[in-house]
Amino acid sequence: MQTVFLNGTVGVGKSTVAEAMSAAEASPHAVLDLDAIRSFRPAPDGDPFNVSLELRNLAALAANYREAGAQRLILAGVIERRDFLPRYEDAVGGRLRVVRLVASPEVIAERLRARHADDPAGLAWHLERAGQLSTILDTLALGESVEAGDAGPSVVAARVAERTWG
Repeated sequence: MQTVFLNGTVGVGKSTVAEAMSAAEASPHAVLDLDAIRSFRPAPDGDPFNVSLELRNLAALAANYREAGAQRLILAGVIERRDFLPRYEDAVGGRLRVVRLVASPEVIAERLRARHADDPAGLAWHLERAGQLSTILDTLALGESVEAGDAGPSVVAARVAERTWG
């Protein structure tokens, strides 16, 4: 099963691009927003983003999708540590093609303001987290980068698909 991991900061459009890739994909495939499969509160001490739970759930879902006949798996999430990459590859049972979606801080801030228009505390947290993640992901330099701030989701999805599936 070929797997692409859309990596990037909050607000860059990972989930939206994953859905656009799905809409254009003809082969049997599945899309997973990794935020959804790690959503559990409270998070355990030492794992504030529930990565361990996310990986266990991903392993189970990837196996189920493979058994159902999926040829491709499209993941939207964040890998912010290099040593996590082998854990994600173990979970999906194969190599990941990591593609980092990037956009200017202004574009990301605009998207986050729209998403959190009625949630000032959530907006403040996400704006701070976007900056943190941008620095982390710049340093990590994991995978190829694709611009996600200058075009609509279907165009960005086509860029990713061209680089990923060939």
